[in-house]
Amino acid sequence: MTSIFSYLIIMLAGLFWVGRVTISICYSLGTDIGIVPVNNTIETILLFVALVCLIFIIKRNIFGALVYFISYGLYFGNDFYNRIKLIIDGQTGITDYASVIISALGILIPFLIVMDIFFNKEGKGKDSDKKTDWFYTNEQYDREIDERADKNQYKF
Repeated sequence: MTSIFSYLIIMLAGLFWVGRVTISICYSLGTDIGIVPVNNTIETILLFVALVCLIFIIKRNIFGALVYFISYGLYFGNDFYNRIKLIIDGQTGITDYASVIISALGILIPFLIVMDIFFNKEGKGKDSDKKTDWFYTNEQYDREIDERADKNQYKF
């Protein structure tokens, strides 16, 4: 993960996770902060799933990124669709606009992570390096050294 874009997306996903934890805790305590989880029980389960997925994403595992994308896409996608439908019908409040923005982020961040892991050529997965392969994979060089060593054996 050498790309600055990869680091920034992972940090944004971590900050989004911390924000969702804060929203879930405030909702459980009864504190009104203007943003309400769609379903607090599912969101709590989803937060633990996302934590495990973020560990896999840091290790550049595509399975973790896909699970993260599918779970957040299903959870936030449904809410995004319902809120947009309310906005189009004209039955809106300030909480609907905030929920649309958060749901859009909840879909966009996992999508960017999946695309980054799929298309980032600088990430994990390269086992060879052109700068050192000539030395470590060059058998002809090893044979020349062995032949010189065999000629220089002195017997007393």
